[in-house]
Amino acid sequence: MKPRPRTTPSPTRRRTSAPSARRRMLLVVGVLSLASLGLVARAFDLQVVRKEFYQNQGDARFLREVPIAVSRGTIFDRNGEPLAVSTPVVSIWANPSEVLNSEDKLPALAKAIGMDADALKQYLMQRSEREFVYLKRQMSPDAAQVVLDLGVPGVNGQREFRRFYPSGPVTSHVLGFTNIDDHGQEGLELAFDDWLAGKPGAKRVIRDRMGHVVEDVELVRAPQPGRDITLSIDRRIQFLAYNELKNTIEQSDADSGSMVILDVHTGEVLAMVNWPTYNPNALRGSNPSSRRNRAMTDVVEPGSTIKPFVMAAALSSGKYTPTGPLIDTGNGHFYYISHDIRDTHAYGMLSPTGILAKSSNIGAAKVAMTLDTGLMYDTYRAFGFGNSTNSGFPGEASGYLKPGKSWGMLEKAILAYGYGLNVTPLQLANGYATIADSGVMHLPTFVKGSDNEAKQIVDPKIANELVQMMESVTQPGGTAAPWAWIANYGVAGKTGTAHKASAGGYSKNNYSAAFAGIVPASNPRMAAVVVIDNPKKGSYYGALVSGPVFAKVMDGALRLMDVPPDNIGRWYVGGPLQGQNGLTSNKQPTVEQVDDAPIEGATP
Repeated sequence: MKPRPRTTPSPTRRRTSAPSARRRMLLVVGVLSLASLGLVARAFDLQVVRKEFYQNQGDARFLREVPIAVSRGTIFDRNGEPLAVSTPVVSIWANPSEVLNSEDKLPALAKAIGMDADALKQYLMQRSEREFVYLKRQMSPDAAQVVLDLGVPGVNGQREFRRFYPSGPVTSHVLGFTNIDDHGQEGLELAFDDWLAGKPGAKRVIRDRMGHVVEDVELVRAPQPGRDITLSIDRRIQFLAYNELKNTIEQSDADSGSMVILDVHTGEVLAMVNWPTYNPNALRGSNPSSRRNRAMTDVVEPGSTIKPFVMAAALSSGKYTPTGPLIDTGNGHFYYISHDIRDTHAYGMLSPTGILAKSSNIGAAKVAMTLDTGLMYDTYRAFGFGNSTNSGFPGEASGYLKPGKSWGMLEKAILAYGYGLNVTPLQLANGYATIADSGVMHLPTFVKGSDNEAKQIVDPKIANELVQMMESVTQPGGTAAPWAWIANYGVAGKTGTAHKASAGGYSKNNYSAAFAGIVPASNPRMAAVVVIDNPKKGSYYGALVSGPVFAKVMDGALRLMDVPPDNIGRWYVGGPLQGQNGLTSNKQPTVEQVDDAPIEGATP
């Protein structure tokens, strides 16, 4: 077999391989060109066509609108002393998923915010789908910085404000308190919430993946801080009233008590205190019943403190003057429609002034029975009984007064010594303030200098006569002497001791002890009411329990308000014992009348 001869490539084969290389080159160039066009198209789509969509998606991850906290307005007393202020605090918040990624730091974080580490982990895991949860609200800035210095990923701080009350329990019932979001919940914090709260602002910021703000983008809404308010409350008088009321309730083992002091010429509330009370700076330890402003929300049957208003109707009728005609109160018992209306002593013949001085139930009842029912009812209504005072305080009670057209004769007699109706301590104080200001009634107000409504409801001459008549109550021989005396000042007032209502009638052993008064008697500036509920130690009489509270508090209030004395050397303990208005006093002051209960058989 012959070997094949070696051949060389023909020129034709070399020419056919060259176009194949060019095609590959063209293919590569084409592919690269198409890829470039695709990238350009994609870039165009991202930057132009769907720019807004992707920008929003990016913003959703890094752009946030955050609130700008504002300070709540400060509440001042009438002398410019702060009663409620807002202090800056920091609330710690977190992104749960980010914090859980650093599980090794959870024990330190839990300790810093005062939680158990396992409880914190469970709390975060239950909320892992969220991007924002609070870990600890309203920490002090120093304590919050300790948490932030741990550097736990996803943990951040938010500036807020917390309310602080410098006077604590002394002013708690008037001021109320705010919740954790700084909104008023009770008292004047609630009544003036729109005024005090202000409006938080808002801004857009860019946060990094750790949640830290890296740039402020724009101001969305400017913050509007809350506005300040100046109250009519005098913190010094408030403290005096609080201290005396507290001491008396503790010493007498009473259930509760209230005191209200008004400026008679303006209706401004100078002090309003209750016991028991609470500390608004530590709400968790308070009992809900202790947070009730009893001077506004609780009602009592006023007992003998209502008698000056019966006398207002009597003087208005034209049938009576302060000195006559005389009323025969007999031997201390007056039987009417099978009901025994009683006095503690046989007072015999008494003038209208004497009826107040001796607190005669029989005298008040007999006077009322001679009056037109419509006149007596209208007089009670005019002085505000059965109606809210419209002070604007949240939850204020209206009290109760039965319509006059339904009064029977016995019912009218009982209403004359303070049963069958109920009032709040503020209503009663406002009634006495109206008498003190020559018969002009002012709407009670908690705001200093407010232009509140005033109207004449009784003739000035009658109102001034009533003040003089009530002054006999605190003079020797009257039921409040010497317990309501104030050195160098004349006091006009009225005592009241009433059986408390209970299931099926009236309790034999539970009493409400009250004193309502006006000072100074010759030129009234302030009116006050003290109500002690169910004193169980010592005396239960209004004169002996509430009278001294009135005297001690008003003694200090008169001096704090720079009210000049009007009774220097006129009387004092151990001094002259001859009363005014024809009343002859004995050397040993008589104990006031305990008001007979209105239901036969319910009294002791």
